[in-house]
Formats: sequence, structure tokens, C-alpha cells
Amino acid sequence: MKKIIIAALAASAFAAPALAQPDAPFTGARVEGLVGYDNVKGDGGHRNGVAYGAGVGYDFQMGGAVLGVEGEAMDSTAKGCDTGFVTATDRICANAKRDLYVGGRVGVAVAPRTLLYAKAGYANTRFKVNYTDTATPANNTSASRNYDGLRVGGGVEQKLSGNVYAKAEYRYTNYEKGLSRHQVLGGVGIRF
Repeated sequence: MKKIIIAALAASAFAAPALAQPDAPFTGARVEGLVGYDNVKGDGGHRNGVAYGAGVGYDFQMGGAVLGVEGEAMDSTAKGCDTGFVTATDRICANAKRDLYVGGRVGVAVAPRTLLYAKAGYANTRFKVNYTDTATPANNTSASRNYDGLRVGGGVEQKLSGNVYAKAEYRYTNYEKGLSRHQVLGGVGIRF
């Protein structure tokens, strides 16, 4: 009997968010595509590019407050090269590669279809560095390295029609070794 009661309670707990969807438009699982401006800064200056990728999350709306968890997998076109790094015939290029994020967000439904939110969490990015020297090809090398960081940001999400929404977001990431990133992104998603 205990097992039946526990199973019924669990089923009602999972069904409640689905039943509450019309009254809580920011509740449920979501999937989104993201694209926007990416500015990567380090000791050697900064590089601009386009960030693009996808995100997933789950939000809980309680009255006007929204709490959620989220994750993202992004990539970037930010790349920079310098010549004369060590010798007059060498070239060093750094490419921003994949960027992973997992964190949470807290928001306020300022209108029935509009959510303002702040976010924070852990980020991990990869950079690839290629060094070439035409005078001494034996010195040519390539290496990739991952950097951990903390991401904070905020944005606005607007429910469009049905389960479709659009969002605009700014975020800042502070990585180890003096690397940082500013991004301004737009996205379109579906909430289930």
C-alpha cells in the first residue's frame, strides 16, 4: 500500500507543473538556439567574433518568481593572429573554441508574457594556439587548453505564441589566467 501511495504522490508532483502551464507560462523544460557577439580578452589584447550554440533548461514559476537550471554548449569564430612573436618569420594564432556552461537563473515575470532574469554558474572554455615559424619548421606546434570560469549575466525572455519564446541576454565570464569574455546574444526557443 505504501508503494502505491508514494507512486501516486510522485505522479501528481510531476503532473502538477504540466497542469499549471497556462497559469505559469515560464514553467517547464526548454530548448533554445543562441547566436550573437563574442568579445574575448586576454593578456595579448582582445578578439571579436560570433558565438553560436544551443541551450537547455528547466524553470519553475511560483507566482511572479521564476527559478531555473540551465546548460549550454557554444562555439565561437573569435580568432586572432600575430606575427613576429619570437622571431621575424613566425606567426602565432589563438582560436576560441567550444564553451560549456552550467548554472542557474532567477527571474521575475514583469508581465504575463515577459520575464526578466539574472543568471550565474560555472563555465569552461577551450582555446587552441598554433605557432608556426617558416624559417624553423621544427618549432611549429599546436596546443589546446581548457580554462575554468564564473559566468554572470542577465536578460529578458518574451513568450511569443504557443510554446515559442525569444530572448536577449548579456553575460560576462571571468576565466582563470586573466581571460574574460563579454557576450550579447539573442535566442529562440521552445518550452515543453
